[in-house]
Order: sequence, then C-alpha cells, then structure tokens
Amino acid sequence: MSRRKTMELKVGNVEIGGDNPISVQSMTNTDTRDIKSTINQIIDLEKAKCDIVRVAIPDIEAAKAIKEIKKETTIPIIGDIQFDYRLAIESVDNGIDGLRINPGNICSIRRVKEVVKACQERNIPIRIGVNSGSISKRALEKYDGVNENSMVYSALEHIKILEDMNYTNIKISLKATSVPLTIKSYLKMAEYVDYPFHLGITEAGPIWNGTVKSSVGIGALLAMGVGDTIRVSLTGDPVEEVRVGREILKSLNLLEDGIQIISCPTCGRTQINLVQLVEEVQSRLDHVDKPIKLAIMGCAVNGPGEAREADIGIAGGNGCGLIFKKGKIIKKVSEEKLIDELVKEVENI
Repeated sequence: MSRRKTMELKVGNVEIGGDNPISVQSMTNTDTRDIKSTINQIIDLEKAKCDIVRVAIPDIEAAKAIKEIKKETTIPIIGDIQFDYRLAIESVDNGIDGLRINPGNICSIRRVKEVVKACQERNIPIRIGVNSGSISKRALEKYDGVNENSMVYSALEHIKILEDMNYTNIKISLKATSVPLTIKSYLKMAEYVDYPFHLGITEAGPIWNGTVKSSVGIGALLAMGVGDTIRVSLTGDPVEEVRVGREILKSLNLLEDGIQIISCPTCGRTQINLVQLVEEVQSRLDHVDKPIKLAIMGCAVNGPGEAREADIGIAGGNGCGLIFKKGKIIKKVSEEKLIDELVKEVENI
C-alpha cells in the first residue's frame, strides 16, 4: 500500500512521519501525582512494547511529577493539557517529550505563544487534538453541526494559530466516536496539510466493543496509507490498548515483530481442545520476539494445506498432532507432547 507522505518529527527518541514505522501509543489511567503507580504502569506498557505514553496533567503537582517519572522510565512521555497554559510550560520545564493541547481552549493568543516558545526552545512537538466533542463554535455554526467539515475547519483554525508563530513541529488528531466520521475527517484533512496524523477512535468503549471499533476505524485508514501513530482507546487496562494496536499493525503487515498466530475457528471435525491449545501456546511463546507466523489448526484439513504459508504450525488430531513447517510435515507426536515439541521448534527457528 502507498503511504501518505508527511513531515517528520521526534517525540523523545521516537521518529514519527515520513517513512518511519507507525508507533503505538497508550495513556496511563493512574493519577499522575501518584508517582509510584504511574511509573509502574508505564513500565508495564514498556514491557508490552508501547512506543509512546500520554499522561494527564490536571494541575501543577502533576506537571512537577514528570521529572521523577522520567527518571524511572524510558519511553517518551506526552503531557495532556487542557485549559491552563501554565501546566504546559511546567511540564516542559520538567522534561516532557511532547504536548497534546487544544489551542482554542487556552483562551488567549498570548498564552499560546508562551507555550510555543517553551516548546521551540526544546524542540518539543505539539499534537493538536480535535475530537467530535471539542469542535469550535465557529466551525459548528459554519458547517451546521458535527461533521467532517466542521472537524477539519476547527483543526485548521488551531493549526493556523501555531503556524502564524512559525511553529510547525505539529502532529494532528481528529477523533470521533463514530468510525465513519473519523475516517472522513482524516481523509479530508489529508487534502490540506502534510503534518503527521495520530489515529484513534475516541471513547471506543470496553475492551471487546472498543477493539472492534478501533480495528475497523484505524485499520481502514492505515490500509489507505493514512496514519503515523495510533492509540486504541479502551475502557480497561492500558496494556490491552497496546496489544490491540500492535495486532492491528501486524494484520496489515505494518509491523513484523513477535509471533503472529493463525488459528482456525473450529468445527465438527475438531478432535482437540483448540481454544485451550491456542491460549497455552500464546502464553508459552509470549517471550519470543522473532517475526514468526504460527498456525494452530484443529484438524488435518486445516493443517499443512490451508496453513502452508505459516513458518511453523501444528494440526491437532485424535490423541496426536502433526508439526509442520512451510506446509511440510516434520513430525507426528502425542497430544500431551504437542505443545512442548512446538515450543522447542519455535525457539530453534
């Protein structure tokens, strides 16, 4: 697929835009002022291979906490700022790697200029985030309510504020709870600017529903070559956001890292507990970083034949199973030894 060409920027040590890999972001749900809990959650996100994390900055205490949090973590941190420009400046002074702001709710151009000046001095990027619930009043009136035109117009207003200050270290997000509206808004904005896009479906919902909505919305845009960073917004453990985000990228061949499992949905031919088998294999091989396509099939019909493109795979049977590589059977083992033998083969690849 042809990817939209954009300007490049850096959030900490992560390069975004251009031909750089699409990064996966998440956001802590701890109280940022609770430094220990926030550090622990960021470390969990790091282990899940999150690239960038965002934290809420509700007051000066939270902004000051960034200094200590940065000492104990390694991935770049973005501060989420609403209304109070002083929180943005304090966050910058304490080592934040990026800001997410809405210039329209900072109230005055003078205050926005102070934020921009602080960011310019330290080469810190700003993400302009417009959600379907935060469209400017002028845009809503001009385009008769919430739609892709008012979303884009509102974002362009905010972009102009920064551009008029000769500041172009910008990333843009245009999230809505509606998948079609989100897709239309990003595609329309792509006609006007070449800044990098941060993709997401805002307030997507609990893990199951939110995973479906986010996969459809984010996946559709990525498949069209649009998007430079992503965040899957789920009501739950932020680590799940990272797992889903990485799987979205893997499904589009935009990320080759770790094991990609292919497994059949089961049917009346299945003579093995495939659900349990998949869960155990996933758990046993979670540490493997090699880009391996692994097939776990419930019978010979869906085994070496349909899964011939897999690097390695197993096909369960009645009390036994086949292990195959690239469609060729390499051994037949008893059911109780199947997982152990598979793990050995994978670790030796």
